[in-house]
Amino acid sequence: MSATFHKLPTGFLVVGDYSHGQLETLSIGDYGKAHNIKADFLGYTRELNGVENRPCMPLTEKWVITVSTQYGCPMKCSFCDVPNLGFHGNASVEDLLAQVIAARDCFPEVRYTDRLNLHFARMGEPVFNPAVFGFSRWLVKSRDRFQELSGLRVENLHPVLTTSMPRKCRQLGDRLQEWCEIKNDLYTGAAGLQLSINSTSDAQREEMFRGLSTPLAEIAGICSRLPAPIGRKYCLNFALADGYEVNAKLLHRLFNPNHWMVKITPIHNNGACHDNGIATYGGYQSFRPYQAAEADLKRAGFDVIVFIPSQDEEDGIVTCGNAILAGSRLAPNLAKQRIEGITR
Repeated sequence: MSATFHKLPTGFLVVGDYSHGQLETLSIGDYGKAHNIKADFLGYTRELNGVENRPCMPLTEKWVITVSTQYGCPMKCSFCDVPNLGFHGNASVEDLLAQVIAARDCFPEVRYTDRLNLHFARMGEPVFNPAVFGFSRWLVKSRDRFQELSGLRVENLHPVLTTSMPRKCRQLGDRLQEWCEIKNDLYTGAAGLQLSINSTSDAQREEMFRGLSTPLAEIAGICSRLPAPIGRKYCLNFALADGYEVNAKLLHRLFNPNHWMVKITPIHNNGACHDNGIATYGGYQSFRPYQAAEADLKRAGFDVIVFIPSQDEEDGIVTCGNAILAGSRLAPNLAKQRIEGITR
């Protein structure tokens, strides 16, 4: 496989040729919870008024790989650059494995990690792709074979499925049930499910998802039939742009706080957001845009995580909604790399 490796402050962005064209993959480090989240229920209680650029944790402690599940994306989200690429089909199981190996090859001297976070979230809507589920099963059942192929021993594997709950996916409820079985049974809780909600207003959601996401009450109906999570709770994600509604009382009526937590992030600073006037003003430097929503959600009984990227992470377009194949642009003068194990 031919590939181009773009050096980022926190790792690499890899563009490679696969079975049906080019896919984009991230291989990056993580600062650690103490530096870029506020989560009172976990003991991280300080307000984040900006997140400083800093060295990442050693990859032997935590490694984050984000793979593309589709060639482009059939969704048309107004806050995402990926729809610019169009949609050209699903990535195969072999494509997914090859992306992970390409990400691993960014750091050839690292042979072990205590925790590998594998996010199905770079390009594509993963619930449309059965290969995502098959690959996740294979990783558990064929750990020795994965280690042989990748040259990487993983102590704790944490795959995360992120979905915008597309209304045109006829198997949506079944796919979520299947993922919860994978999370709870195969991974004994060590996997994640995240729903991209962004607003509790259906009118706002119709606009941001261009009518292609399921209405919130229908999402809640599907989720009410999911089994109770083992390990980490399921997650409702709010990329909180200015003006987006977060009605905590409504969310409490629709989702069980014993099963669901809430994550709040700023909206991405990409081309689509700039073109459509979508922004979280001050949200990368000040905690103020998140204060009211966090307080209301906690009063409603939810565990709440507020995650804010650093400028390094923003410049390196490692946040969701970006893809250089679809027109997102890396900052012209990226800061120096701040991660151990760089050899390229």
